[in-house]
Amino acid sequence: MTMTKMVRERWTTRSIVLAILLLPAACKGSKADDMVAADTVTKASTSSGRDSVRADSRAVATGHAVLFLGTSLTAGLGLNPDSAYPQLIQQKIAAAHLPFETVNAGVSGETTAGLLRRLDWLMRGNFDVVLIESGANDGLRGTRVATVKQNLQAIVSRIRSAHPRARILVVQMEAPPNLGPEYTHAFHALFADVARENGAMLVPFLLQGVAGDRALNQADGIHPTQRGEHIVADNVWRSLEPVLRQLATGL
Repeated sequence: MTMTKMVRERWTTRSIVLAILLLPAACKGSKADDMVAADTVTKASTSSGRDSVRADSRAVATGHAVLFLGTSLTAGLGLNPDSAYPQLIQQKIAAAHLPFETVNAGVSGETTAGLLRRLDWLMRGNFDVVLIESGANDGLRGTRVATVKQNLQAIVSRIRSAHPRARILVVQMEAPPNLGPEYTHAFHALFADVARENGAMLVPFLLQGVAGDRALNQADGIHPTQRGEHIVADNVWRSLEPVLRQLATGL
């Protein structure tokens, strides 16, 4: 049994129902979902993302920074701000004596379209590495795979244009199985396609070892507990650490 299949089977019915209830009903299946940059990001969410970057202005100024772009999974919804996986990775960076600072620009509820809209603001900083965790909310909404891929492609292209030397990591995300095998298979494949077509690194599924495990998730069945978040940080660190060590030799 493949890891992808195992992850899909571990999604509980309760988790799927909760996920659907958390989404605005009007968004699912609407024409807006079929357009690039069609979803709306609230002012509160945008402000949250900007505050995260401002809080790490020292890292942005030095350029020796890792920018985490993402959804509530990156923002650390329901956790102490210091317990979100980008902050846990900062601890790993410090322990490894590597000269990088993390910048958490995760925004709860964000889609690939929302990230694309605020990306120009985020690109004003200087970054060695940009990690993209996006698409989870698109998958929950059943947004067309072609649209999600087009948005991610545009995100990567814009990052490349603003920071040609930055390393880009694309995090694998999965769609819930209630949307049917054809959609979930196509959704799974798009992340590897975007990474391969753009010379980016593909990071394995963010919630590997966490998704579907009630002991590792909060009451909503979607967002990791503090214990689960440490597993998420380990998942990302396995891909990120070699990149940072390589970059550090040239600093």
